[in-house]
Amino acid sequence: MARIDESRPFLPVRMAVLTMSDTRSLEQDKSGNVLASLITEAGHVLADRALVRDDVEAIRAQVSRWIEDPAIDVIITTGGTGFT
Repeated sequence: MARIDESRPFLPVRMAVLTMSDTRSLEQDKSGNVLASLITEAGHVLADRALVRDDVEAIRAQVSRWIEDPAIDVIITTGGTGFT
């Protein structure tokens, strides 16, 4: 298994966290809060965070905005989407 090469410099990544839920607010978003904390604790940048309802178009719109944003390198999603 590959290991972290400690001889290479750490490069922080700018991440956005998207929670999909019809029942939560950002304050109640446990998984989003954990992800945001882990991102910053690891030395990365929480570039943005959002919560959208379980709606394909709303999810697609938010992800598309972030894809176009050069200040975001990674998008992490959490929550139920109803896709299954």
